[in-house]
Amino acid sequence: MPTALLLIDIQQGLFTPPLVPRHGDAVVARIAAVLHRARIRKVPIFHVRHDGGTGSPLSKGSPGWHHHLAVAPAEGEPVIEKRHSSAFHDTELHAMLSRLGIEHLVIAGLQSEYCVDSACRTAAALGYRVSLVEDGHTTFDTPILSAAQIIAHHNHTLGGSIVELVSADSLWEVQ
Repeated sequence: MPTALLLIDIQQGLFTPPLVPRHGDAVVARIAAVLHRARIRKVPIFHVRHDGGTGSPLSKGSPGWHHHLAVAPAEGEPVIEKRHSSAFHDTELHAMLSRLGIEHLVIAGLQSEYCVDSACRTAAALGYRVSLVEDGHTTFDTPILSAAQIIAHHNHTLGGSIVELVSADSLWEVQ
């Protein structure tokens, strides 16, 4: 089944104090390993970058808008720019994936409860088989829930009925 890797909003502005995602460095390291193995196997890779608008740490053109250096796009890897939670809303992502015949998406990135969740749900609604890297997404504590609770909740809620949960280590193992 033709597969692509979809990396969601892994941008410098989400790793700049006071914004510190739960286990952010470890999650990015796992995503970087998945990205490396995808490149070796020539899996199509799509990077999504969010423009949060004026005043946002992800404001287009600001230092925080740029990709985290550990997972920055290589030459030829498409970057999908978005202004909404879903990577599919008002973007060319679905058309690009369709042109390549992609049927399966592997998704990782930030934030679990926003853009990662939206990407998973929209991809599934569009008919893609979706695998969520269960240890390859993260978020921040909120006044109501800890980041750990949010991540666990999304793995539980999405897993099984909407996505297949996969560990970073299990993807495209180098032999």
